[in-house]
Amino acid sequence: MYRTHNLGELRINNVGEKVTLSGWVSKVRDLSNFLFVILRDREGITQVIIDKENSPKDILEMVKSLNNEDVIRVSGMVNERSSKNKDIPTGEIEVLPETMEILSRSLPLPFEINDNITNLSEDMRLKYRYLDLRRSKMLNNLKKRHLMTNAIREYLGTRGFLDIDTPILAKATPEGARDFIVPSRTNKGDFYALPQSPQLFKQILMVAGVDKYFQLAKCFRDEDLRADRQPEFTQLDIEMSFVTQEDILREMEAMAKVVFEKVTGKKADYDFPRMDYYEAVNRYGSDKPDTRFGLELIDITEQVKNSGFKAFSAVAANGGLIKAIVIPDNNEKFTRKYAGDLEEYAKTYFKAKGMANIKRDENGEISSPIAKFFTEEELNSIVEKLELKNNSTALIIADNKDIVNNSLGALRLRVGDELGFIDKEKDNFLWVIDFPMFEWSEEDERYKSTHHPFTAIKEEDVKFLEEDLEKIRTLSYDMVMNGYEIGGGSIRIHDSVLQDKIFEKLGLSLEEATDKFGFFLNALKYGVPPHGGIAFGFDRWLMAMLKEESIKEVMPFPKTNKGQDLMMESPAGVDKKQLEEELLIKSLYDKNIKDKS
Repeated sequence: MYRTHNLGELRINNVGEKVTLSGWVSKVRDLSNFLFVILRDREGITQVIIDKENSPKDILEMVKSLNNEDVIRVSGMVNERSSKNKDIPTGEIEVLPETMEILSRSLPLPFEINDNITNLSEDMRLKYRYLDLRRSKMLNNLKKRHLMTNAIREYLGTRGFLDIDTPILAKATPEGARDFIVPSRTNKGDFYALPQSPQLFKQILMVAGVDKYFQLAKCFRDEDLRADRQPEFTQLDIEMSFVTQEDILREMEAMAKVVFEKVTGKKADYDFPRMDYYEAVNRYGSDKPDTRFGLELIDITEQVKNSGFKAFSAVAANGGLIKAIVIPDNNEKFTRKYAGDLEEYAKTYFKAKGMANIKRDENGEISSPIAKFFTEEELNSIVEKLELKNNSTALIIADNKDIVNNSLGALRLRVGDELGFIDKEKDNFLWVIDFPMFEWSEEDERYKSTHHPFTAIKEEDVKFLEEDLEKIRTLSYDMVMNGYEIGGGSIRIHDSVLQDKIFEKLGLSLEEATDKFGFFLNALKYGVPPHGGIAFGFDRWLMAMLKEESIKEVMPFPKTNKGQDLMMESPAGVDKKQLEEELLIKSLYDKNIKDKS
């Protein structure tokens, strides 16, 4: 027997019991007449005490030889500690060993197994992920992941949903992110694609009469990475038949509350607010607004459109916007350097041409580099619109609506975080609804679908298919938590004629649509129930609940921002014979040439 108890289990009522424990050596301490071994496993730590004068000689010598992270087994008696540690659950007891065995030796560690280490590089953590995961913080995150999975399965199982797998090897799709491509050996020259989402399969399951489906699905997207995004991730995929948008919102809201309580121990005892897409973007500069703090965007276009400041008036004349956010009670922190940093941030990442500011000091005096371009009346009108109070600063950007909203939305989040406006202990859920159906792509010079091309249109907006595509709103919805989009979905198109029309507006001919989606379009002709669903980014949702800064903290084996697995050393090359003779693929990339350059 390797253990009778885990290392977080023993308490004062276990004193006098003989136990067997196994785990990793976290630390060995030598204090005068005693040696202390801190033994650790997933559940906690237990102190083992060795009396130098009275303990068996073999145990004493063994302890002296121990290295951190050696794996040992100890059998002995539970004793009450003379010096208790109230900071740990097992702090009232210790174990006096009668036998000890080294089960496995550890090499010297590349880094200490400690939650408090702050200078450990991400690359080092990912290369030795098996060591990084031994830290209690990471193990606790994996436990929370398990709790989340169980809560989802339990809730949906009691609500009549069937857990159904869908294929991993599928077909490339023209909309969305880039696919990961897999060559077929048995079908020369043809390729599978790893699924970005089970979207079409789950809709087909509705056509098949499954009625309620869910899956914790592995999804793959070959796209640029960031703190809340990975190329391989887990998606909670859900679809329902004979439902309205309201049915789905209520069901998913109830599930989210259950999951939130199971994972965090807190409750969300309120109806999630709803905000349409345009309101979210206009007020917060984002379709996933963090509503835990203010700093909302204020439109001052009307106040400056006729001013002598050409940078503003010219933008207004061309249909652009001039908007601002107001930073209250922070002039002492809001230095010229800080303002310059924010301006550079907006210019570099969001293509803003510049950023103006207006300050009001503690005495009510107004100062601004652009004040000279305005009459006193115009300046007072701006200050009044902004409700600029003493000791406050307004940040102003003028440009087209997308640049203005995106840059100010990002500045709002950065300033909110850096200057402490966000209540990090607070959790705000909301629904963002009524997304536009189409968005113009400058790169492709055509309209693309905002969500996906199978999203149903609001009945009152169908008429705009022939008039103005940008006016079309959809029966779509995103669940947002603390500024993260944790789930998104819609009611689906179940009319084959309308689906064909949507493809036409996306620039896909009937032949192209049939080539890409023929199997699905055929299914739409055989009696389709009204249906809809949602997909949650499982990892991102957990990240938001645990207040982690990176999605890597809640995934067991994430990849770097370059999509590399440093532990496995992937992606890697493949055998040339397999590539060229079996798959009939010739690589145009010569790694040897690259390595020599």
